Amino acid sequence: MPRTKKPAKKKRSLLSRVRGTKGAAGARPATLAIDVGGSHVKASVLDERGRMLHDRVRVDTPKRLTPQKLVSLIGELVATLPRFDRVSVGFPGVVRGGVVRTAPNLGTERFHGFNLARAIEKRLGKPVRVENDADVQGLAVVKGKGVEMVITLGTGFGSSIFVDGRLGPHLELAHHAFRKDKTYEDELGEAARERDGNEPWQKHVFEAIESLRNLTNFDHLYIGGGNARLLDEKLPPDVSIVSNTAGIIGGVRLWA
Repeated sequence: MPRTKKPAKKKRSLLSRVRGTKGAAGARPATLAIDVGGSHVKASVLDERGRMLHDRVRVDTPKRLTPQKLVSLIGELVATLPRFDRVSVGFPGVVRGGVVRTAPNLGTERFHGFNLARAIEKRLGKPVRVENDADVQGLAVVKGKGVEMVITLGTGFGSSIFVDGRLGPHLELAHHAFRKDKTYEDELGEAARERDGNEPWQKHVFEAIESLRNLTNFDHLYIGGGNARLLDEKLPPDVSIVSNTAGIIGGVRLWA
């Protein structure tokens, strides 16, 4: 009798395989996940598998935001959320050891050298980990196979790269040359979309996909961020759009 071929298993993201470590009295730790962006600051509390325990809360990012104002805003934002045991923050810039190195869309001159992790820890009384926002988004969506790249389209342009599920160095590709002496952020950020219109902006996104393919030879590229939803042309089979909630959900994997 011929054997029935079993259907291929759908690949799961690494996040779906995360198992939380037990906390006090056997309880699973809850993670407050914060996504800091140039337009909005968002937050939710996640269970050990990255499932939201509360709808996202969101506030507009103030103009000329200062580090102290950001910490205060986060403290106010989380007041209505459930209890949490630890904190993850995605920040739009280079972060090393919880200390901000760059913040192009918030003001590097104000944030450079600020220990954001320590300041939030002092404000909330919980352990805190801070990483680049595109890196956190990538943690939510990569499958752990080969070279996987994540880009985010929002106020600015974010990127991260993973090899077999391991996060690579953060390269800040946003500020590297892309086309006609312009950077990726110059051509793909929100200011460029408003300046050029959706159709030319989308054309530049597709040019960027091929440029990044030649640069990294990615096996799969994920596109996130608030403006990813505006892409309405058919994407290559090795490129997919991911939910903007990934910037929150990936926070649990900072503690994996």
